[in-house]
Amino acid sequence: MNFLEKNELKRLIQRGEGPCISIYMPTHRMYPGTKQDPIRFKNLLREAEKRLNEIGIRSVEAKKLLKPAKALIKDGLFWQYQADGLAMFVSHRLFYYHRLPLKFDELLVVTDRFHIKPLLPLFSHEGQFYILALSQNEVRFFQCTRHSVEEVELENVPRCLSEALQYDDPEKQLQFHTRAPTAGGERAAMFHGHGAGKDDAKNNILRYFQQVDQGLRNILKEGSAPLVLAGVDYLFSIYREANSYSHLVEQGITGNPESLKAEELHGQAWGIVEPQFLKVQEEAIAKYKQLAGSVRASKDLKEIVPAACEGRIDILFVAVGVQQWGFFDPDKHVVHIHVEPEPGDEDLLDLAAVHTFLNGGTVYALKLEEMPDETPLAALFRY
Repeated sequence: MNFLEKNELKRLIQRGEGPCISIYMPTHRMYPGTKQDPIRFKNLLREAEKRLNEIGIRSVEAKKLLKPAKALIKDGLFWQYQADGLAMFVSHRLFYYHRLPLKFDELLVVTDRFHIKPLLPLFSHEGQFYILALSQNEVRFFQCTRHSVEEVELENVPRCLSEALQYDDPEKQLQFHTRAPTAGGERAAMFHGHGAGKDDAKNNILRYFQQVDQGLRNILKEGSAPLVLAGVDYLFSIYREANSYSHLVEQGITGNPESLKAEELHGQAWGIVEPQFLKVQEEAIAKYKQLAGSVRASKDLKEIVPAACEGRIDILFVAVGVQQWGFFDPDKHVVHIHVEPEPGDEDLLDLAAVHTFLNGGTVYALKLEEMPDETPLAALFRY
């Protein structure tokens, strides 16, 4: 499973050097959908080759450019392990793809840079969050969006408390007996004792959680997606003591998570993180509505695109699933809009989003009906 963070998105934008091919398509986790996905992908590559030819790329060069992508058509293993959506980026300098928990509309864009707007919901209220389900008997980790949840196999993370402690000095371990094996075949530790033994038990759990936290660092890195903890009450404070990830959510899912299915954990976690995702966005929309009609706000694409390129946008609202084709002439400071895409055109909504993102502004990718001013683009200016 791939994870996409803002740093990766920024590198993707900056590495674009035409011709750049951006492919988005919905994918399936189960048969028979997995059988249809490579057929859809093959059709998209055929269309990509056609568009390359139309912009003057010779057939031989176009085939060479698309060769790494075409190699995946017959790769059964690749299509067997998909998420909800596939995003792929191809250029002379880059071949890069992400399996993501986001259901994309099918889209092919061939321009001088990569098209990133469909990825932006991952960083707004539809965005990514994680669930860490912890008990002494098992560790489960999930990557989620508003509509999806997928368990991620963890590497270099102990599966249970006894595994975490198996290399410790036996004389330093609290005495324990074993119970029925867990799903992974390990026998989980059942501690007993009183007084000083309780401190030993807590220290053992703390060492266990420190190993879990260390193993998660390679996945979470410097990301900003919320992490929701699921476990019995007394484990929460111990894990927070071990935790090094700065976006661990204060509220957690209480109770023994071993009996909860992934969908049940997801439902409870979404109830915790949704207010966080929506609060800041709702405040931004309210601010836009307050300033609408003033020089600080605009819904005019011909005004917003140049402002984005100049780094003047503080907050941008952009509609996903909608394209507005044309091009921006920076020398004449003029935006040209076309009903149908013409050679050299790009999605002007994506252009505004890219430059706002690169210049440190905030971008909210919304459905058209969620936009604050019934237009596919709206902005709050810094000045």
